[in-house]
Amino acid sequence: MHPALDPAHDHLSTPLLAVSAEGVVEAANTAGGQWFGVSLRRLAGLPLAALEVQGDALVRALAAGGDPAAMGRPIAPMAATGVIRLPRLALAYPGAAPRFAEAWLTPRDGGGWLLELHPVDEFPGGDPVAALPLALAAALKGLAHELRNPLAGLKGAAQLLARRIPGDDAASRELVELVDSEVGRLAQLVDRLLDPAPPNPHAPLNVHAVLERVLRLAEADAGWGVKLVRDYDPSLPELHGDLDRLVQATWNLVRNAIEAGAGEVVLRTRAEHGARIGSELHALALRLDIVDDGRGVPDELAEQVFVPLVSGRAEGSGLGLALAQQVAREHRGSLAFRSRPGHTVFTLLLPYAALPVAPDAGAGPDDGGSEDRGEAGGRAAGDAGAGSVTDGDG
Repeated sequence: MHPALDPAHDHLSTPLLAVSAEGVVEAANTAGGQWFGVSLRRLAGLPLAALEVQGDALVRALAAGGDPAAMGRPIAPMAATGVIRLPRLALAYPGAAPRFAEAWLTPRDGGGWLLELHPVDEFPGGDPVAALPLALAAALKGLAHELRNPLAGLKGAAQLLARRIPGDDAASRELVELVDSEVGRLAQLVDRLLDPAPPNPHAPLNVHAVLERVLRLAEADAGWGVKLVRDYDPSLPELHGDLDRLVQATWNLVRNAIEAGAGEVVLRTRAEHGARIGSELHALALRLDIVDDGRGVPDELAEQVFVPLVSGRAEGSGLGLALAQQVAREHRGSLAFRSRPGHTVFTLLLPYAALPVAPDAGAGPDDGGSEDRGEAGGRAAGDAGAGSVTDGDG
């Protein structure tokens, strides 16, 4: 290996490039070659500018010597280490499709830089939430104001209907109660848009109770037209969060799948160990996958799918995914997706709070075995649907 890189770097899964003071790639570790999809020999000798698909942020960072004032781009200098962090760059070997990564530049002893790449799937390009114009916020408030009266009418109609249901018709009464509950939840959302308030305090909740409520909504909405499949990890511990907001986010994702023509929608929960969310590394996180076999996300919308009012359907509002993204952020999590026709996966990652371990504690949360990505220790999910693994529901 080139002396600019330590042989130990080849054992890392993080792509690394050694770059000269002039901005030329001197060497890369194995992960770096794999990420760019070429051999290490082809990377060596390339100017860094040839790898940057959009803009010249890396070149300007090197030319400025890491000085934020001279770079003309928002950056995050990391105190005491001299590392410069450049968010969400589009990079590729010349002629290849671009990939996105957060770049960390570290000065090397004797000159040059070590370029560390942390791949990201979410928001290729700038963060649309940060760029959201004030006019759009005003439009959302106007929409919320217009929704108030219809919601009040729906709530009144549901209450009148409940009085007319015979006492022995439990199924109809349950559906009316579901309508009344959802109208109340939407009314709270409207109030929050019109008069933003601090979020509700998070409390322990069973994520499978959230999913069962969403499945009940999906059954009422899609009937027998869509096969709904549970694929739950029953060993997941309780999550701290806002149940209503998580129901809202998950229902938006499931409803999008149904409206994309899915014949089957799978709700899958797993434990994710060592999950990186943004710049933070979490020992344990909940991974919720919503998998469908619908038409997928159109290529022209892939980079804007989380932007409010952007929709692939003429009748769509374009608010569902934006709200789901906001709920993920409220829980310090992330929402990302991958899609092709016939297979789309939206992944919600929510970190578990780090809890202190008593000195005399026994087995830790990593004890035992589990399929797929492993399991989280703690209480088994107690919800009626939490113990099932890949059971179909129509």
